[in-house]
Amino acid sequence: MAIVTKKAIFELAYYQGDHAIPGIKFRYAARELGVSAWGMNVIEIDAGCTAYPEHDHLQDGQEEVYVILRGSATLHAGGQEWPLEEGELVRVGPKIRRKIVPGARGVTMLAIGGTPGKAYPAK
Repeated sequence: MAIVTKKAIFELAYYQGDHAIPGIKFRYAARELGVSAWGMNVIEIDAGCTAYPEHDHLQDGQEEVYVILRGSATLHAGGQEWPLEEGELVRVGPKIRRKIVPGARGVTMLAIGGTPGKAYPAK
């Protein structure tokens, strides 16, 4: 693995399999950069797309941090709503169900996840 790996977001491969959701690009940032200490993806959600799946991480204990790179969104978590703007970060614990709904311009966010005590090998 190279000491430094640099890529633009648009260069990152994204999931295009049978379960791809129209209006969402799930880009493999950690895999593409060779990161092995945590999970990391860039998620692009088009304006008007409400199909981002509600989920939690009870089974794997993973906590997630979302960093809003472009656009805006609303985080629905634990029965509450948090507006998210460019440059903001939010952490969501593993037990909390969460769903991201994009704002009027859509949203591009960096999603970083990790389970305390576990590493995520590059694939």
